[in-house]
Amino acid sequence: MEQRLSVVTVGVADLARTKAFYVDGLGWTPAFENDEIVFFQLNGIAFGCFLQSSMIAEAHLPEQTRGTGLVMLSHNVRTREEVDPLIQLAADHGGTILARAVERPEFGGYSGHVADPDGHPWEICWNPKSPIDEDGNLAFNG
Repeated sequence: MEQRLSVVTVGVADLARTKAFYVDGLGWTPAFENDEIVFFQLNGIAFGCFLQSSMIAEAHLPEQTRGTGLVMLSHNVRTREEVDPLIQLAADHGGTILARAVERPEFGGYSGHVADPDGHPWEICWNPKSPIDEDGNLAFNG
């Protein structure tokens, strides 16, 4: 795994309220949004706000996660074929597979979830619309 972070995603209770905070309050512009998530392109990485219930369901997080400062780290890869081996590599070295990778028709990609030994969830993701350049930077395009 390359030493980089592609996306930081926080779980939110009310997506409309959170979006208003970032858009109206801070003047940020969404790079992508739907009914469950909004992403903002930052300097080389993306920041996402994901409905807590949807984040918990997608990553198969334990129910006691509700009400916490829910954060998911994402490591995006250059090809779909890199996702499954990377999830397995993490599991082989003390991680826990939370959700095997599946097709993500909502954005056309492929991703799964693994927790580090302390339970922090990581999404391992390939998104053809948001490529990783040769320096490891994410170009968030939805």
